[in-house]
Amino acid sequence: MQWFKSVCIAGCLLSMTQASLAGVVVGGTRVVYDGSKKETSISVSNSEKTTPYLIQSWVEDASASAPQKAPFIMTPPLFRLDAGQENVLRIIRTGGTFPDNKESVFWVNIKSIPASEKTDANQLQISVKTRIKLFYRPANLPGSAGEAYKELKFSRSGNQLVVNNPTPYYVSFYRVSVGEKEIPNAGMVAPQSSLTWTIPAGATGAASWQSINDFGGISADANTPL
Repeated sequence: MQWFKSVCIAGCLLSMTQASLAGVVVGGTRVVYDGSKKETSISVSNSEKTTPYLIQSWVEDASASAPQKAPFIMTPPLFRLDAGQENVLRIIRTGGTFPDNKESVFWVNIKSIPASEKTDANQLQISVKTRIKLFYRPANLPGSAGEAYKELKFSRSGNQLVVNNPTPYYVSFYRVSVGEKEIPNAGMVAPQSSLTWTIPAGATGAASWQSINDFGGISADANTPL
């Protein structure tokens, strides 16, 4: 087998956020880097029965306007993952200056390229890139990341819904609603920051929300009158 063959049809690169695609399964939907530790890790496995993959991984700065490398290395950065096998990617901080009173966020990128059969026929090579969030969490932050969603403050101003996050943790939303109407693509509110959405037309009543925890689980409902 060969890893990549130039063909008259250009290969495609698909950028996805799912943690399980094309036979390669990433062992989580997010990574939390404990600032008191020297490294963290995430697993990657090949669920295919016969097809090996070439796995490439790196970390990008989520706050930059254009993708750029972040002060982390992932090792091994490039390796072959045979069918039915699993490997562990280690993430190691290499420098950088981060706030010590709140979390910082980055992107972990894991690209999988399937092996191709040796043949003279044209082939379309498709590589899949999975992106998941990496939260760098300084040691000794007050409070609890899992309880941070309960501390959020919601208010309404006309047709705008505003959330203020007084905690040092990022809160990723699973759902945000006003009354019976859900805010589409609610996203994530940064620590010690606010976020504003346009309220769906005709929405009235209390704000309610759920968040996603460190393990990809969904929190209980929280709500507050507006």
